[in-house]
Amino acid sequence: MSDSYDVVVIGSGPAGYVCAIKCAQLGLNTAVVESWSDPKGKPVFGGTCLNVGCIPSKALLDSSHKFTEARDHFSAHGIDVGAPGIDIAGMMKRKDKIVTQLTGGVSSLLQHNGVTIVQGKGKLLSGRNVEVTAADGKKTLLSATNVVLASGSEPVSIPPAPTDDAVIVDSTGALTFDEVPKRLGVIGAGVIGLELGSVWGRLGAEVVLFEALDTFLPMMDTQVSKEAAKVFKKQGLDIRLNSLVTGTSVKKGSVTVTYTEKGEEKSAEFDRLIVAVGRRPRTKDLFSSDAGVTMDERGFVFVNDYCATEAPGVWAIGDIVRGPMLAHKGSEEGVMVAERIHGKPVQLNYECVPSIIYTHPEIAAVGKTEQELKAEGIDYKAGSFPFAAIGRALASGETDGFVKIIADAKTDRILGAHAIGPSAADLVQQMVITMEFGGSAEDVQLMVFGHPTMSEAVHEAALAVDGMAIHMPNRKRG
Repeated sequence: MSDSYDVVVIGSGPAGYVCAIKCAQLGLNTAVVESWSDPKGKPVFGGTCLNVGCIPSKALLDSSHKFTEARDHFSAHGIDVGAPGIDIAGMMKRKDKIVTQLTGGVSSLLQHNGVTIVQGKGKLLSGRNVEVTAADGKKTLLSATNVVLASGSEPVSIPPAPTDDAVIVDSTGALTFDEVPKRLGVIGAGVIGLELGSVWGRLGAEVVLFEALDTFLPMMDTQVSKEAAKVFKKQGLDIRLNSLVTGTSVKKGSVTVTYTEKGEEKSAEFDRLIVAVGRRPRTKDLFSSDAGVTMDERGFVFVNDYCATEAPGVWAIGDIVRGPMLAHKGSEEGVMVAERIHGKPVQLNYECVPSIIYTHPEIAAVGKTEQELKAEGIDYKAGSFPFAAIGRALASGETDGFVKIIADAKTDRILGAHAIGPSAADLVQQMVITMEFGGSAEDVQLMVFGHPTMSEAVHEAALAVDGMAIHMPNRKRG
C-alpha cells in the first residue's frame, strides 16, 4: 500500500522547495521528501544553500566586511570608533540566527501551500515509485504521476587533502571556525575559495590560495579577471596560480601542505586548510538501476532542455543536472518543471543566467565573454566604464572596478554583461532583464538612469559600446 501524489519532489533545496511550492500553487497534490534533520530530529529545509552554503557564507561576508569598514575606512568619513574588536562567537550566532529564520520560513511556506512533508531519504524506483527510508530504518512507499529529483550537491574531496573536520575542512567546516586562524590555506581559487578566503582574510588571517590552473577565474571575462586579481592582491590575498597540492601532513594542530608551483616542489604550513575545489552532484543511491534514469561519468543526471530525464514522468533539476551549480538557476528550473507538468510549455533561457562572486568588490556576469565570442568567430563590439568616474561611487568610497557590455557588431543586440565593483550583482541583473527581452546597446543608451546612482555605470558602458560615453574620453576606433 502506498500514498499517491501528482508530484513527489526529492530534496528541499532552492530547486526542490520552489518546485514543490509552485506545483502546489498550480493545484497539484504534492509531497516533498527531505532527509536533513536538526538535533531534535525535525526536518530541515533549504538544502546546502540555506544551511551551509549561500546564506551563511553571505552572512559572514557581510559581518567581516563591516569589520574592515570600521577598521580601515570609517576615519575617512570623520568617524572615530577606535580599534574595533572581533567577536567570532557573536558573528556565528548572527549567522545561525539568519539560517534558522530562513529555513523556518521555507517550512512555513511549504505548509502554507499545502505541500505534504515526508521525512527521510528518498530513492526513485521503477514506475515512478519513491521509497522513503526514515532515520529509524522504517520504509514508506510513495507513488506519483511525476517525480522530481532535486538532491543537490556536496563538496568535492581530494586524496592529497583528506578532511578531518578540525584542521583540514571543506566549505561547510569553514563556516564554523571558533577563532581566526593566523595562517589559512585554501585549495582552490574559484568562487567558494575566494569568498571563504575573503571572510577570514578580512578578520586578520594570512590567506594563501592554491590554484592548479594557470589562469585566474577563467570562466569570467578576461578584463574582469585581471581587475579582480589586482584588487585581491591589494587586499592581501596571496593567490598562487599553477600550484598543485600533492599532499598534506597534520601535526600538533597545524597542517603542512606540499605542492608544486610551476613544476617546483614547495611546502607551506597553516593553522587551518580549506578544501574548496568544487562540488559534485549528490546522486548516490538516488534511484534504482531499473528506474530508467541515466547519468554521465561525473554523476550528473541526463536531462533535455526542459529538465526531463529519459524516464517518462521523471524530472531532474538544480545541481544534479548540466549547467552551473547556482541556486537561482535551480529555482527557475523548478518553476519550469512545475509549469510543464501542469501543461504550460514554459522554457528557461539559459543564456540569461547570471553568475556572481560575493567578494568585495562583487563580481557578476551574464552571457558571453570576449574570449568566448572570439573563439566562436562572432563579430562584436564592447564598451566599459569605471566606477572611479561615477559620482555615487566616489561619494561611497567604492571606486574599484567597472561595468562592461558586449553587443553584436551587426545587430547591436547585447550578448553579455560583466561587472566588478559595488552592487555588481544588481547592475548585471539590469542587463539580464534587457537581454531577456532581446534588448540592444542602443536601447540601454536611450534609457533614463537616476542620478547619482551606481547604475549610471551601466548607462555609460552601453554608450561606450559605440564610443559615445559622456563622462570619460572615448577611445578612437580604427
